[in-house]
Amino acid sequence: MSDGTATFGVMTTPVDPSPPGSPGTQGTQEQPPHDPSAALSVRGLWKRFGQKIAVSGVNLDVPAGSFYGLVGPNGAGKTTMLSMATGLLRPDFGTSWVHGVDLWARPDEAKATLGVLPDGVRLFDRLTGRQLLTYAGMLRGMDRATVVDRTNDLLQAFDLVADAETFVVDYSAGMTKKIALGSAMIHAPRTLVLDEPFEAVDPVSAANIRDILKSYVAGGGTVIVSSHVMDLVQRMCDHVAVMAAGQVLAAGTVDEVRGEQSLEDRFVDLVGGRQHSEGLSWLRGS
Repeated sequence: MSDGTATFGVMTTPVDPSPPGSPGTQGTQEQPPHDPSAALSVRGLWKRFGQKIAVSGVNLDVPAGSFYGLVGPNGAGKTTMLSMATGLLRPDFGTSWVHGVDLWARPDEAKATLGVLPDGVRLFDRLTGRQLLTYAGMLRGMDRATVVDRTNDLLQAFDLVADAETFVVDYSAGMTKKIALGSAMIHAPRTLVLDEPFEAVDPVSAANIRDILKSYVAGGGTVIVSSHVMDLVQRMCDHVAVMAAGQVLAAGTVDEVRGEQSLEDRFVDLVGGRQHSEGLSWLRGS
């Protein structure tokens, strides 16, 4: 936004556009207190890669028990922000609390309650699907009997029983996404953070995944999902945050953020950049 203001529901918070590390920037300013009741509470997250500021002073609270959507154009900083919020990437400034636990001060305790599906996740794909789920459970310190039971449950839930003994390297893109999601869920985390979980997933599998996630939230879990599909977020999520240029432009319930518009129209209004097609007058169907 041109006035340097980020909108949180009906409140506005000024954002310092200066790069972190400069005197008086938001990266060094005192942040509002985090919300200890939130599933995820981030304050003052900054990240710079060379001369590019990818995330600039993000504050965000994700209510426990919510189905939270994070939307934004390519390059908005969604993946970088989620990576910092879940401990996959160290921020230049700021920190993250997971159910009230400081992620960077007590990482083992905080990460034990998280299940994370990163964007472009790399798997041990020379393992079979069953072996990968088993490995993920053992890494979490679970006893073998529980791992076996949950592995069978996940293979059944994600319709992967017939491919349980197939090497993951031979899985389709959609199957790989499902086995990765199963690996993130096997330890029954309190919060799932999923970066583009429906990318390359066929419609039937996507519907199956949505049902699993809705059931998880209904049971008290929290889901944070980034997506480019506005209609999907609008139908699936109860809260949403819109990011662009490394900042959160709006956050709140879906109804608060979209107002009288569709979420997609509100998104375009906030982010801008819509191109008109007058220059393609030569393009005709006949």
